[in-house]
Amino acid sequence: MPRLVTLPTGMRRRALVRGAAVALGAVVALAGCAPASDGETLTVLAAASLREPFTALEATFEEAHPGVDVTLSFGGSSDLADQIEAGAPADVVATADEPTMARLSDAGLVATPTVFATNVLTIVVPSGNPGDVQSLADLGRSDVDVVLCAPEVPCGRAAAAVADGAGVTPHTVSEEPSVTDVLAKVALGEADAGLVYVTDAATEPDDVETVPTPEAADVVNRYPVAVLAEPQAPGLADEWTALVTGEEGRPALSEAGFGAP
Repeated sequence: MPRLVTLPTGMRRRALVRGAAVALGAVVALAGCAPASDGETLTVLAAASLREPFTALEATFEEAHPGVDVTLSFGGSSDLADQIEAGAPADVVATADEPTMARLSDAGLVATPTVFATNVLTIVVPSGNPGDVQSLADLGRSDVDVVLCAPEVPCGRAAAAVADGAGVTPHTVSEEPSVTDVLAKVALGEADAGLVYVTDAATEPDDVETVPTPEAADVVNRYPVAVLAEPQAPGLADEWTALVTGEEGRPALSEAGFGAP
């Protein structure tokens, strides 16, 4: 029987405590031109690492569109692509890398994507660093249990590229379907180290510590967003994409630690 896991307090509250000021500031700009759309729903599929800024932008968008319900669904980018290929109803998708989006674009399932943010990886360890991890090379030690994203997930591909570039073979004990799952295992002390995006590491200051990872600067993930080829709410989908890629969305992304495209 699966063991129930209680996430650290910081993970339960991270989507609520940041970005509120940014969201309120953007409402004024949007509200002047957006009509009310009572009873409509906008469904957005997004990479797990986008939870914090997209949650802030959800409040911004709903405030500017009375009656609209923005439904956010987060997960590993490859899982989101699987859902779209299977015909899951949605309006917008944002992935953590371009190859995953290209898979959807090549299949004619999305309109032209736009890159709106960048991200890089860092090593995280449990608070107190019980494994005494000081560098990327330490992830290859047999006494250091490492958890990574699965190779088909953008953060997994990035982790492999960082490790390969440094000539390190991590002592991997688990591969997870999303970056938030990696972070949770490290925060709970179920691994000595993991590789996650710097944006995710910043959400858990009480439960994890970061280890300098200069090698990761050479592997930059570019995040694209696109409207699906057959969206349920095309007008709202276009407006959400404009919010994410425009000046109104940039502060929320910057606050969460994402780089400019």
